[in-house]
Amino acid sequence: MKLTIASIQKLREMTGAGIMDCRKALLKAGGNLEAAEKVLRKKGQNVARAKQNRIASEGIIGCYVHNNGRVASLVKLYCETDFVARNKEFQELAHLLAMQVLAAGALYVHPKDVPADKIQEEKEIILEQLKKEKKPRQIWEKITEGKLKKYREEISLMSQPFFQNPDITIKELVQEKILKLGEKMEVGEFVKFEI
Repeated sequence: MKLTIASIQKLREMTGAGIMDCRKALLKAGGNLEAAEKVLRKKGQNVARAKQNRIASEGIIGCYVHNNGRVASLVKLYCETDFVARNKEFQELAHLLAMQVLAAGALYVHPKDVPADKIQEEKEIILEQLKKEKKPRQIWEKITEGKLKKYREEISLMSQPFFQNPDITIKELVQEKILKLGEKMEVGEFVKFEI
């Protein structure tokens, strides 16, 4: 299989990854662009994992004010150096995260951040629904676990589908930027304002 400059460039445009990374991914994927994109996404997850123990103490606050001027959000996005914090792509990511908070109604950063009392409230609602639906009691626990997992993911920023590309989650979006910019990135707290 012969790689072309055009296919490498196309993959680079799709992912933002470096030329050598795109070349290696295309070779590994037998020239298939979609498979190569998945190879790069997996590499981004591995790079993000490797950087987990590093300290992200720099960063910026991303903001978004909706065009009606009635809703807005702020999101803290951390990185390791002020060099990356000043990078246009990092700043755009912070802005997109602020938009995501409003677009998808995130309440928490990670599913593990959802408080126990919220989970208990949701569990009671689910159990009431199961009673009304007359589902057999022996499957209630399994159904409840699945619905609670989905609930935590839906209200947690990092596990939500990205509003501009629902094929990836916010976590995967951040991992792609970690791969591209080469630094640990971490989403901090966020706030929403509404009139």
